[in-house]
Amino acid sequence: TVMKEIVRLLPEYDYHYLGDSARAPYGTKDFNTVYEYTLQAVKWFFAQGCPLVILACNTASAKALRNIQQKDLPHMAPENRVLGVIRPTTEVIGDYTTSNHIGILGTQGTVDSGSYVIEIGKSFPEVNVHQQACPDWVPLVESGDYLNHEIADPIILDCLTKLGEQSPQIDTILLACTHYPLLYPRIRYMLPNHIQVVAQGEIVAESLVNYLNRHPDMENRLSKNG
Repeated sequence: TVMKEIVRLLPEYDYHYLGDSARAPYGTKDFNTVYEYTLQAVKWFFAQGCPLVILACNTASAKALRNIQQKDLPHMAPENRVLGVIRPTTEVIGDYTTSNHIGILGTQGTVDSGSYVIEIGKSFPEVNVHQQACPDWVPLVESGDYLNHEIADPIILDCLTKLGEQSPQIDTILLACTHYPLLYPRIRYMLPNHIQVVAQGEIVAESLVNYLNRHPDMENRLSKNG
């Protein structure tokens, strides 16, 4: 869901994609396990010749990104860069709300990390952040059961109801997991029209465009064979 938007905005570049379906879901795993798995993935990308890696996973961005950036990159590949999806999102999400109440739907790991509360607080201190973990949503998508409304709808509605109970003022809901946009049609169907539902793909893609404009040294290292 993130790569699709990046390729749409930046079709001229070359891409490697790695989805760790063997060890998913990450959202229920502890900090060190997520860090270890994410570092293995980053090393694999570097071995393929990728100088720039996007962690299109909120759990990995919350639990592994900072360690990789600060501890591993300086000695492993100081010229390479690893970016996440949380900061680009939190830098703009406050612009979407008029009530200053935002709901976050994420994995247990993302919610427990507090990353969204912390980062949104830096950019938009006036915004109230309400979080709801949806531990069954990733398995729902991975199994394909999300296409069966009889199975999926009660699971989706349960999380939306719990989030809504936290505040009636929520007017913006962020899908803070790259699996969740596949549930968008049912989420949209279940929510009143005044609540907007925001997916991250477009936000992250636009942020990457801005990043490459600000870092021509990196941009020049990227191969462009479409």
